[in-house]
Amino acid sequence: MLITDVKRVIEQVSREKGINKEVLISTIKEAIESAAKKKLGSRADIEVHYDEKSGEVEVFQFKEVVSVVQDPEVELTIEDGLKYDPECEAGDSLGIKVDTSLFGRIAAQSAKQVIIQKMKEAERNAVYDNFINKKGEIINGIVQRIDRGNIIVNLGQAEAVLPLKEQMPRENYKRGDRIRAYVLDVLEEARGSQIVLSRTNPEFLVKLFAAEVPEVAESIVAIQGAAREPGIRSKVAVTSSDSDVDPVGACVGMKGNRVQSIVQELKGEKIDIIQWNPDIAKFVCNALAPAEISKVVIDEDNKSMEIIVADEFLSIAIGKNGQNVRLACKLTGWHLDVMSKDEYSKKELQRDANENSIDNDNSDDNIDDEVWASENSFNDSPAT
Repeated sequence: MLITDVKRVIEQVSREKGINKEVLISTIKEAIESAAKKKLGSRADIEVHYDEKSGEVEVFQFKEVVSVVQDPEVELTIEDGLKYDPECEAGDSLGIKVDTSLFGRIAAQSAKQVIIQKMKEAERNAVYDNFINKKGEIINGIVQRIDRGNIIVNLGQAEAVLPLKEQMPRENYKRGDRIRAYVLDVLEEARGSQIVLSRTNPEFLVKLFAAEVPEVAESIVAIQGAAREPGIRSKVAVTSSDSDVDPVGACVGMKGNRVQSIVQELKGEKIDIIQWNPDIAKFVCNALAPAEISKVVIDEDNKSMEIIVADEFLSIAIGKNGQNVRLACKLTGWHLDVMSKDEYSKKELQRDANENSIDNDNSDDNIDDEVWASENSFNDSPAT
């Protein structure tokens, strides 16, 4: 037999690699057919049969019975045909069992190469099919190795990569560590499907809330948006479809137990949970909490706002190194310019001064027009 213990090989590969048995059987049959044609001729009519119960593989070459053979690859004489079927006649097609040991070492090697190639393709397709539906979900794995800063994660039936840019700062992993990450993408590449993970994506935070907060999983509480500076601070906007359920309280949990589980997973990342509001001004005020907002000036055309706060709340609204207002910008999708009341008053005075200057310029233009019109009127007067 060309391949020893085919049934065992198929079952083992199917179990370990997650490849459908039918795909493996088809692959082996195709490889054996290729080997047979190398030995018997490229135009030979070959059929490969596989018995799933016994694991036996049989190869048949079909030839047409003719009076005079013109193409030995697909024809045989009546005399030769009678050796296989005493009742054969001209025009019949005979299936002749082929001894696979006759294929020789080169043909067998060729078949092996086809099998390896096809199994790699089948494995790649199986990985893609198994994980494409997990895109956008959280997955658990074990650190296999570190490759140039990228973490290779063993997911059981496949390997995934957690790129350096998708890792949280100050997180260190070593081989054998358990890791939890968000499936960012599943790429179908020539060298094999690549599963890309992330621990910095805002959706990772959203999915963690769905896992820890039953009200989020049941869609009673909806997360309207999330913004992160991974490992440092994040903001999550929530709302409730049930007036009896406080969305912020549900996400925080009793004594903060729910949000603390997420904070621990994110290695101490601070999480601000805020109430979403369809009124963008109110939503922005919530996003800048705990700073108290005195006034909001909205520029809808440029999707920007001027946020005026009392002097004592200016540093709170802006945050350390501008972090609070930066996250609020990401969360709301608006450009926010935070300033104190004094700064706003000075800005208003400057605007008024600029507007007055423009009005004066327009007034001078009107005077010039009047002079020009007067002069032309005089020059156009008829001579006396």
